[in-house]
Amino acid sequence: MNFITPIQIPPSTIRIGYEHRTMIFGSCFAEAIGQRLSDLLFPINLNPFGILYNPDSIAAAIRRLMDSNLFTADELTRYDDLYHSLLHHGSFSAPTADECLERINARLSAGAEFLAAADRIIVTFGTSYVYRWKGTGAVVGNCHKMPDSYFRRERLSVDKVVHRWNLLLDSMVRRRPEVKWIFTVSPVRYLRDGAHENNLSKSVLHLLIEKLISLYPTIANYFPAYELMMDELRDYRFYAEDMCHPSPVAIHYISDRFESTYMDAKTIAWLRRAEAIHRDLQHRPIRPDSEAYHRFLVQTKLKLKQLRAELPTPPTFAR
Repeated sequence: MNFITPIQIPPSTIRIGYEHRTMIFGSCFAEAIGQRLSDLLFPINLNPFGILYNPDSIAAAIRRLMDSNLFTADELTRYDDLYHSLLHHGSFSAPTADECLERINARLSAGAEFLAAADRIIVTFGTSYVYRWKGTGAVVGNCHKMPDSYFRRERLSVDKVVHRWNLLLDSMVRRRPEVKWIFTVSPVRYLRDGAHENNLSKSVLHLLIEKLISLYPTIANYFPAYELMMDELRDYRFYAEDMCHPSPVAIHYISDRFESTYMDAKTIAWLRRAEAIHRDLQHRPIRPDSEAYHRFLVQTKLKLKQLRAELPTPPTFAR
């Protein structure tokens, strides 16, 4: 008897390998997947604006990178003795405007350069609920713990968000037709919105992705991270302590399914070697000054050097 609801993932023609440059945008689930790929030596650029949850802010970030449009001081907001960008995670905030802009534009410049050569983009949408800054009506990526009275909360409509993303993908296709997109819906449940409201929010995201794939069937694909969590891992032992986020075991399981969907046998063989090396390098010995540990470290670093020498160099595409 089978005690889970298995999710059948259709074969994908999109492949991700060490020869590709992959850019990743989205929620904290995207951070977890992206960090794993980075640890395993994949050429990755992860969330150059920090964690973003809603599709409107993610689209705005990608457009900004495509245009290499640097931020200026008049786009910052000062609150609680810090300068903030409403399109960035709080890790970019700083006591002075110059420091804030330096952090933002350094990541933006590096991200724009990486995107100009990237041929794989992974996007994880978290929620379709957004907050609009009352001063301008613009959707923000982060409220930075400002008072609720500064914002207006709403849920994005399917038609409007599809229109925005259709324009974005159409622009990318004309510039870089070789770029492939993988979309996912974050399995993290935002229960502070309410259980029913969370389901409505996720439905907008699913409908958005379905429409984009129907418009761009040769370059866009959906990975069912949400369904894997909700069905195959439908047990609270696969959740973190907050009972909303996937546990490390769940993230590892979903990552394995992702890798088997988009990676060929040779890539997975390299990945397993990188995984073993990363695990060895994370090892914390009882006696770090011992000769045995020194030999172990030298051997591990030699394995890393050998693996790096075998990995293909990603191609560089013109802007």
